[in-house]
Amino acid sequence: MSVRVCSFESRRCHEMATLIAKFGGEPTVAPSMREVPLEENTHALDFAKRILEGEIEIVLFMTGVGARTLFEAIQKQDTWESFHQELDRRVIIVRGPKPVPVLKDARIHIDYRAPEPNTWREILEMLDSESIPLQNQEIAVQEYGRPNLEFYAGLEARGAQVYPVPVYLWDFPEDVEPLYEAVRLAVNHPFDLVMFTSANQVDNVLEAAGRIGMREEFLNALKQTTIASIGPTCSDRLREFGIPVAMEPSHPKMAHLIREAIELVQQNKTL
Repeated sequence: MSVRVCSFESRRCHEMATLIAKFGGEPTVAPSMREVPLEENTHALDFAKRILEGEIEIVLFMTGVGARTLFEAIQKQDTWESFHQELDRRVIIVRGPKPVPVLKDARIHIDYRAPEPNTWREILEMLDSESIPLQNQEIAVQEYGRPNLEFYAGLEARGAQVYPVPVYLWDFPEDVEPLYEAVRLAVNHPFDLVMFTSANQVDNVLEAAGRIGMREEFLNALKQTTIASIGPTCSDRLREFGIPVAMEPSHPKMAHLIREAIELVQQNKTL
């Protein structure tokens, strides 16, 4: 039983289309985002300076792409070796699996890793369960797009001083027409299944719908569709816009999301 599936995945769009077809879906994959490094990454250089001066005791890496971009900016400076030595003396935390190989390649140890589904809530729970001292400690957080003020409030409530380190911004793809076309398709002939794999993706897709004057129609179409979300942070963003979330995968992995979401739609069609 074929299922019409729409995804807005960008970086792994080809893999997404292949997996959707493999699990019995008819894929429409429209990239919705493009990571744009800050042109003059003064934030990275200031972060390096603070590490060298001993002002930061804890560093939290949120994404692999962000960690790599941060290191690449600092490696262009003649202070990289000194920075590397000092960073490796700090408490290093990662949100999920993606920063791990980047830090391994850079020969930076990892002290703590948040458990699945790797959201900011699991980070706070881990900090509490591990009794990591935060009182009067400055914690650097490598950001990924929009700052998470709720997360920062949670850190500050535990006594930490938050130092955000933005390293890239989200923009639209260079070719945005496939995204517009996916919105039109969703409005004119609602998909059986629409999948979202990040909270920032939700923002960009809704902004794209607004650009072509179809935001309200698109939101209404989503309410008639099975919505699959990669995890709690993405689900929270969808619900902020009144979009009902039908499922999250058993593990926050793309293959689990696709297989389990398509199975859910197929089961509902047989009822």
